[in-house]
Amino acid sequence: MLEGDSVTLTCSTDANPAASYTWYKEDGTSDPRLLSEEAQLVFSSIQSSDSGRYSCTAENQLGRKTSDFISIDVKYGPQRPSVSVSPSAEMLEGGSVNLTCSADANPAASYTWYKEEGTSDPHLLSEEPQLVFSSIQSSDSGSYSCTAENQLGRKTSDFISIDVKYGPQRPSVSVSPSAEMLEGDSVTLTCSTDANPAASYTWYKEDGTSDPRLLSEEPQLVFSSIQSSDSGNYSCTAENQLGRKTSDFISIDVKSVGRTTRIIHITRWTLVSVMLILLPVFCLWTR
Repeated sequence: MLEGDSVTLTCSTDANPAASYTWYKEDGTSDPRLLSEEAQLVFSSIQSSDSGRYSCTAENQLGRKTSDFISIDVKYGPQRPSVSVSPSAEMLEGGSVNLTCSADANPAASYTWYKEEGTSDPHLLSEEPQLVFSSIQSSDSGSYSCTAENQLGRKTSDFISIDVKYGPQRPSVSVSPSAEMLEGDSVTLTCSTDANPAASYTWYKEDGTSDPRLLSEEPQLVFSSIQSSDSGNYSCTAENQLGRKTSDFISIDVKSVGRTTRIIHITRWTLVSVMLILLPVFCLWTR
């Protein structure tokens, strides 16, 4: 019997005078549930909820007899699967996580797990009801779905998002511009790392003591007009509630251009002055 079929149960007996009939369904209680007082019990569109054990009673004024139970097993395709996650709390990198797919189906459904990879075809992961991560990693973050299938149909669950939390990796530091730094240049140091949740940043300068000097609590350390006194070793720290990591030191060497500029400046004015003095002499000489 398939869900949606038309099904008729007919009760008959030999009796004189003719018997009247009553249909019952066993509900797991001591008293079966009365359904009908006709010889036939008709399901115009039988449903999965109609599966169960049925019996009928025949009765006249001379007696009453009950049939054996008959079992009705309605076959149907899977309902839309549901997905449960254990544990349901925040997922931390390295923890054990189980995703379970379940669907109502008769006969029982088989299951397939997929991960969305940003392409038209999700990546097949497993053909078991459970998808088990014994030590979940940040790379396991993403959207997952499962499919339930039997010979009567196939249904896919909604996507469920997995967000794995982890502490910062060792930060990297980039310098812009990366060429030689001259006094007065605009220079930016940028600290970056991979972390979930996002990390906060702190910049330090080594002052030759055991404790570097705190400079900024932004991802970027900006020198709008860098000076020779800014030369030195810098590092940054990335931190979230799951951990803290510090970058390697990066050395900044600012070239001083003050003396060279003054020499050029003096030389230019000297040449101009000499020319101004010699010009009248040259004019008189030519006369």
